[in-house]
Amino acid sequence: MLGVLLVLGSVLLGARVVAAADATVPVWSAAGDLAAGTVLTTGDLVAVDVRLDDIAGAYLATSTRPEGRTLARAVRGGELLPRTALEEPAELVQLALPVQAGYVPPGLDRGQVVDVYAVADPAVGATGAGSGSVTLVVAAAPVQAISGRTEGVLSTATTTVQVVVSVPAGQAPAVLGAIGGRPLVVVVHGSVDATGAAPSVPSSAVPSSAVPSSAVPSSAVPSPTAPSPTAPSTSAPVAPVPPAAPAPDVSAPGAAPAPQAGAATSRTPATGTP
Repeated sequence: MLGVLLVLGSVLLGARVVAAADATVPVWSAAGDLAAGTVLTTGDLVAVDVRLDDIAGAYLATSTRPEGRTLARAVRGGELLPRTALEEPAELVQLALPVQAGYVPPGLDRGQVVDVYAVADPAVGATGAGSGSVTLVVAAAPVQAISGRTEGVLSTATTTVQVVVSVPAGQAPAVLGAIGGRPLVVVVHGSVDATGAAPSVPSSAVPSSAVPSSAVPSSAVPSPTAPSPTAPSTSAPVAPVPPAAPAPDVSAPGAAPAPQAGAATSRTPATGTP
């Protein structure tokens, strides 16, 4: 009878261990690096089964569809999607920008963070407005989509690629006004963590060719005529040596003057008599 009880106990204990090992929940995980402001699609996430125990409620379960929702912060590839990352940071709109293929990095992909610059149109010539200027029109914006890019021998530098980025709704008119029909250049950030806030639009256009003289302090540029500085002396100053005072005349009155240097003198030998 005791043996039967031991067998039953072992079976029940093993069943509980197996059940605990299988207590996983399906949640969403990022398929790749995604920047803040990215509007999620089906291809951005994958379903994974993980064991989270008491913190399972902090992550988005697969029973909730995340498509169309915006990331409030950057999410790394393989990271579980927390519910707090779906808080809407600001009202964003998607802006389609036409960019020549030669001005789009080959590895540009959805979810990356980019800056967009407007450059002078070479077809306008040197007399065109804004000639030689480079203006930052969009800063730290997440890429939502890329279309029109061709690969292989059929692709040329003049092919137009449509790059869709997210910008604050109130700044979309400023972006279009800053572009002004000029060609655009896309610069990719090295990490999706390059920005911790919503994408922004510069308040003023700053030409890259114009560097104000006040940007460099005058003390940082040595003068070509200024003498090189020397270290101050730390030793105490040496007092000047005054001239030697003449020796006083101690001879008796009427005595012969002392012989001068170099003059011949005679000496009387001692007689030995006191």
